[in-house]
Amino acid sequence: MDVIVLGGGLMGTAATFFLRRRGLKVTLIERNRVGTGATVASFGNIRRTGRHLTQLPLAHRSRTLWGEAERLLGRDVEFRSTGHLRLVFEEDALVDMRAYADAARPWGLELEELGANEIRARFPGLGPGAIAASFSPRDGSGNPRLIAPAFADAARGLGAEIVEDCEVGRIEKTEAGFCVSTSKGVFEAGKLLNTAGAWGARIAAQFGEPVPLTSRGPQMGVTEPLPHRILPVVGIWTRRHGTDAYFRQVERGNIVFGGAAERVDVNLDPGHARADPARLPAQLRALRQLLPALDKVSVIRTWSGCEGYLADMLPVMGPSGTTPGLFHAFGFSGHGFQLGPGVGDTMADLIATGATDIPLHDFRIERFANAECGRNPAAA
Repeated sequence: MDVIVLGGGLMGTAATFFLRRRGLKVTLIERNRVGTGATVASFGNIRRTGRHLTQLPLAHRSRTLWGEAERLLGRDVEFRSTGHLRLVFEEDALVDMRAYADAARPWGLELEELGANEIRARFPGLGPGAIAASFSPRDGSGNPRLIAPAFADAARGLGAEIVEDCEVGRIEKTEAGFCVSTSKGVFEAGKLLNTAGAWGARIAAQFGEPVPLTSRGPQMGVTEPLPHRILPVVGIWTRRHGTDAYFRQVERGNIVFGGAAERVDVNLDPGHARADPARLPAQLRALRQLLPALDKVSVIRTWSGCEGYLADMLPVMGPSGTTPGLFHAFGFSGHGFQLGPGVGDTMADLIATGATDIPLHDFRIERFANAECGRNPAAA
């Protein structure tokens, strides 16, 4: 076996698929079922707007792969390039939007600025108090429940081994590579890829690489169906805490929403987060600013999940700083869904060839080498 991948979310399944396409023998090990961690808790947003600038090359690669997903995977994962609209209601937020658009342009991201009248004409019923907006026409959304299983099935079709419901125990570095003891036997490979999400820091720590990761759960919800008329994903530029809501309308008419609610701490054992009904009224108040029609709509379901967050909101991605043959891709801080296919392809590049044209310097695990990595009580 060439590579063992630990963690079967979007990052791990995509990496497994792209590693097999490059001819490597791969086993993916997942403690539950593929796609049931942070991936399925995701809102499904495929956006590049607002990303840290050094993430944009990775986001561009991933956006290309989202556009090719149906052809690559042989099924529709409900990627829709309907655009990403981000509304502005305050002058300071307009300053932020324009500054970001200027800074992102050399990185290959072109944002349209829309004035109030253009918003009303192109997107009637959205943000009646908005003074401006940014629009990224090639972005959109995908279905979080479909994408990781699609990558896993496609990887399996190429000959990858996908092992689910499998608890990982001892991980050892050997002369030949790595030996992973699990509830379903012992697996050995020359290289190891850590895509364990909120659990990724536990694996890194076993190799002398402590990472100050916090495990948290977002709150998402969905409404009853409405007439389908809203195409783009809708968000907001704001400095006002508690107003950062976002939503999208699926083709069946339901409004899927998130944001504008504090994320809750999650104990990694067992790693399940529950939505808190007490936080729902604040979310809905923030959403009504974006879409007043939500005033009289019923919420039919809320949910949460377990995501790994880092203080700088940048992931850990790249080779280990202590252990040859070990690679990391975790800690995407609640905004990894869009990046997933690109992360998988980039890590496959790095593992298969030792190099990648995607800049990873800001994501290296060594940035925590001299930091105080206190324990997260929720993760203990």
